[in-house]
Amino acid sequence: MSVHAVLSRVDADFPNSLDRLFDFLRIPSISADPAYKDDCTRAATWLVGELTALGFDASVRPTPKHPMVVGHYTKAGPDKPHVLFYAHYDVQPVDPLDLWDSPPFEPVVKKLADGSERILARGAQDDKGQLMTFLEACRALIAETGTLPVNVTFFSEGEEESGSPSMIPFLEANKEELSVDVALVCDTEMWDRKTPAVTTMLRGLVGEEISLNCASHDLHSGAFGGAALNPLHVLTKILGGLHDDQGRVTVPGFYDGVADISPDLRANWDSLGFDAAAFLGGAGLTTPAGEVDRTVLEKIWSRPTCEINGLAGGYAGPGFKTVLPASAEAKVSFRLVAGQDPQKIRDAFRQYVRERLPADAKVEFREHGGSPAVHLAIDGEAMGKARAALEAEWGKAPALVGSGGSIPVVGHFKSILGMDSLMIGFGLDDDRIHSPNEKYEVSSYHGGIRSWVRILDALAN
Repeated sequence: MSVHAVLSRVDADFPNSLDRLFDFLRIPSISADPAYKDDCTRAATWLVGELTALGFDASVRPTPKHPMVVGHYTKAGPDKPHVLFYAHYDVQPVDPLDLWDSPPFEPVVKKLADGSERILARGAQDDKGQLMTFLEACRALIAETGTLPVNVTFFSEGEEESGSPSMIPFLEANKEELSVDVALVCDTEMWDRKTPAVTTMLRGLVGEEISLNCASHDLHSGAFGGAALNPLHVLTKILGGLHDDQGRVTVPGFYDGVADISPDLRANWDSLGFDAAAFLGGAGLTTPAGEVDRTVLEKIWSRPTCEINGLAGGYAGPGFKTVLPASAEAKVSFRLVAGQDPQKIRDAFRQYVRERLPADAKVEFREHGGSPAVHLAIDGEAMGKARAALEAEWGKAPALVGSGGSIPVVGHFKSILGMDSLMIGFGLDDDRIHSPNEKYEVSSYHGGIRSWVRILDALAN
């Protein structure tokens, strides 16, 4: 196969690739809002139509909420690798609508003064644009060569933006069908506009909601203040002790199993030229918080965290009310790294809180999700081929990056399907995903299509 002939076809057909993406973006597949249930089904059906036209055996698979899309292309032959490509077709709600420069489901291309172009629409990057880079690469390969160089299972869900409640049951029920050599996941970003990236680690997550109760009802602070236990005092004291003076989390056993990054990965990160001051300055900050002996990149990519996400209790309305509240609440999240067990962290945190409760204080916990971290080896065969393919396309070796966030499906692929993933996406950190005026650079879309052509060709050889 001449990969250059396929790339030339990608370039020649790119205006049509944009048109097809725009057709997809016009479908308001908002999974969190029941009013858009039919549109989610319409987006799934649209995908099946595109896959079928390319020669995939594709179908809409019902779930209790929004359907999955599964398509198989096995014409490459039994001696070729078999990859699973994952993306999601659902999108975030668009509110507040008045902050959009153009209607969110009427995609447009906006040209900037520097000559760059960007696609504006909800889902332009997250995740329809990313999904279509792979689909259009398959289209060009099949059109130019008559087949794909590897066998492909295409797998897309419509619930990623609303917690993926159907994912685990679906994977467990279809384990044999979906377990192949490696998964390809595109819901990630480049290092910058001209430097590709492979995401090699994702932090896990534990979410906890705490309700701490003392008196049977709110009390007058003049009549009871100083004599009655104040749950806000108790809760803030407990939460304030979660970190020591060095920025380390004080929950017993929290760092058990946590390892430092490898020398090779550290060298790659050091070569990226990350500007910590600019990173913090963009949020109006000047001084790093957290563990004092760690770099900012380590803190956001490879170190576990404990954060207070919300705190409530008493009277917070207009004016002033001298009340001593009966209860206080907090929301606490832990970002986890490889070696940490979400359930053990949850149990240890609850024990930490209970051990610090005075008499008359009672606590209740509500669980808000939990997933382990994902840490991928950087020296595997598929990883090496993908890195070489990206360098051939972009003229730069890809950055090997971490992600402070979580993509739970990558962990599910490993724990349920026994399958590693390659996380390669072409978004940028200023794409405003989940916000008004979401965009996807035209160069990201075009370069993403070309990159997948090279990656699939490399994996076949």
